[in-house]
Amino acid sequence: MKRANTKISNFTDPLGETLHLLRLTGTLYSRAELTAPWGIDLPPFEDCMMFHIVTSGQCWLEVEGEEPCLLQQGSLALVPHGHGHCIRNSPTDEVVPLFDIPVEQISDRYEIMRFGGTGELTQLTCGVVRFDHVAGQQLIKMLPKVLHVNSWVDDEDGWLHSTLRLIAREARELRPGGETVITHLADILIIQAIRSWIDSAPEADQGWLAALRDNQIGKALAAIHRKPEKDWTVASLAQEIGMSRSGFSARFTSLVGESAMRYLTQWRMKLARAQLQETSDPLSVLADRLGYQSEAAFCRAFKRVFGVSPGSFRHSDTT
Repeated sequence: MKRANTKISNFTDPLGETLHLLRLTGTLYSRAELTAPWGIDLPPFEDCMMFHIVTSGQCWLEVEGEEPCLLQQGSLALVPHGHGHCIRNSPTDEVVPLFDIPVEQISDRYEIMRFGGTGELTQLTCGVVRFDHVAGQQLIKMLPKVLHVNSWVDDEDGWLHSTLRLIAREARELRPGGETVITHLADILIIQAIRSWIDSAPEADQGWLAALRDNQIGKALAAIHRKPEKDWTVASLAQEIGMSRSGFSARFTSLVGESAMRYLTQWRMKLARAQLQETSDPLSVLADRLGYQSEAAFCRAFKRVFGVSPGSFRHSDTT
């Protein structure tokens, strides 16, 4: 019996594929037990994202330039750009610098904070995380200063409640492998929150995110993200997604805000910068991995984008 054709396109969901690339590193989790009056001043964390989940009680989140935000029980708030901010029981409570508050260190990545007066209890689960993939860094640029999932009201499918409950259980029991489980659950939590924002925010219908969701240009972006080393041209990308060269070029530039070839170069160079920071691979290896015919061509492209040679960048990053 002949099997029916069940081939599925490699490009069925470019946005989903991009979200799949998101990985979190450098994570720190804290369970905070806070009794009124209390207030905490969190410093900026460069290249990091912070999140707060109110598991009981409520508090106020204040980020400079934004209206104070009331976080009720079950609310999840992301501060995607690592800006310094305050959380406190009421808008009038004084704040204390984060690092002046003693904590109980459970492990390298998990701590418990108990702080405040003798009043009502608020419990938070907080974290500091960092996306380690270029796709994540690109996505963070699109996000607002504060991303708020509003309590159980927005949790129609129960994902926030379920994930939070699992994180709390793993944190409480601290069984072998618990930190790994918490990290993966935090991935889910943050990515789900970002997906919720993408589905509802008008800003997500513009620029790079809109391009990813476009039936044609999204496929081209996915092709570049999947195989940045390929010898892509405007013509080959257009052929890949079944468009004319001129039509593809105009639509790509209109949606993304830059030409396809410039985007390809920028994407390769962002990957190169990350690999220079994370590996000791020779420049010739990086050049080949990113589709350059020679180390010299790779170095010229890197210097044109970042203003310094890759060797100088690597040296300055390690000193």
